[in-house]
Amino acid sequence: MNAIGCPSCSAPMPRRAFARKPFGALELDLCFACHAIWFDQYESAQLTPGAVLDLFKEIHVHDDEPMRPLGEIMRCPACHDPLHLTQDLQRTNHISYYRCAAGHGRLTTFFQFLREKNFVRSLTPLEVTQLQAHVRQVRCSSCGAPIDLAHDSQCSYCRAPISIMDADTVRRTIAELSEAERGRRQVDPAQVVEGLLAGHRLEPALPRADRRGLDSAPWVAGAGLVDLVVEGLGFLLSE
Repeated sequence: MNAIGCPSCSAPMPRRAFARKPFGALELDLCFACHAIWFDQYESAQLTPGAVLDLFKEIHVHDDEPMRPLGEIMRCPACHDPLHLTQDLQRTNHISYYRCAAGHGRLTTFFQFLREKNFVRSLTPLEVTQLQAHVRQVRCSSCGAPIDLAHDSQCSYCRAPISIMDADTVRRTIAELSEAERGRRQVDPAQVVEGLLAGHRLEPALPRADRRGLDSAPWVAGAGLVDLVVEGLGFLLSE
């Protein structure tokens, strides 16, 4: 499939592959000029904890590149209809993105993705007051528009609140995702049964030193119903 054009700047969006739950992979379309990601429907929720960490690293690598302000009108790469600015809530973070009304997907800036996955937090009222005392204007990290701190505590264009990426928040989120990824890689007997019914084979993606090593081996989709039964029974009997 050819690269899709960025809904904001129309430039081809490079693709990157990331792990998908419960197994397999998905490809995300990234625009490093606009600092934005195109998610097909449900793709963001399908990312494994390890994939979220990998995408965080990818964003960090390109963090110093200048951000092109988002276009006033952005169109869905599938149906070309205008995208609609949408406000949502993820955990306690208010997030915004640009969605296709037909359900083809959404454009999310790097910054809003980091808010969605809890790498970034909103400033407290006291922190906003302290910032206003020293800085008159900042640029929105989400869309690039200027924010007049004398009058606004959020972006007047995309309504993103003033936020901060602090070391404690990042460390806590990385620790949570790392723990969740370790738990995901432990084989669940229910997953073996589901794979059996779906006709998939689950095989370790890394070599194991012994049969108990199944507990820590990451698993990927393959083919072969008999192998699935053998691996599944071997795991259950070793418990």
